[in-house]
Amino acid sequence: MRIFIAIELPDQVRSMLAGLRSELPGARWLAAEQLHLTMAFLGELDQSSVNRLTDQLTKLQLPDFSLHFSAIGCFPDQRQARVLWVGVQSEPLLTKLARSIQQTILSCEIPLEQRPFSPHITLARFKPPAAPQILQPYLRQHSQPKLPAIEVREFILFQSRLTSQGAIHTPLERFALRRACPIQERLSHHRL
Repeated sequence: MRIFIAIELPDQVRSMLAGLRSELPGARWLAAEQLHLTMAFLGELDQSSVNRLTDQLTKLQLPDFSLHFSAIGCFPDQRQARVLWVGVQSEPLLTKLARSIQQTILSCEIPLEQRPFSPHITLARFKPPAAPQILQPYLRQHSQPKLPAIEVREFILFQSRLTSQGAIHTPLERFALRRACPIQERLSHHRL
């Protein structure tokens, strides 16, 4: 099975992201239902590895948090863009979740991609890479997309099946994050 771990986006945000599409030559835009924040891509795993990983991920006890979106950018850069993405602002609890997921994967003796975690939502791919003169007007027009913050209450283990119509992502297991105490509630516990 082809496996990845991700944070699912609310339908409203996916629709808004899909609304960023335009007539960019060579762009292969992702379908709205494929838009997510990848935490780890694991590739092909057998069922016993998936079961072992699921058991270990269930043990993670991390708080929920809010995600805020940032600017639109490209990988590897604007001169040779292969991927167009919208960024996610740095958030300590997101970084902690990513690190915990990576440690859990490694503890299950599953190989992990060597690239550092760079939170983003892939919008489109280019093959061959997009020329800067094609991309620059789009990036100027959409430099700071207006997207609402989202509450992250879970992460999901997905199976990805490649078809001629594109990838189909099926949730295999959902892992709840624990509800963080509001600040006032934490302060009242401190006084006791």
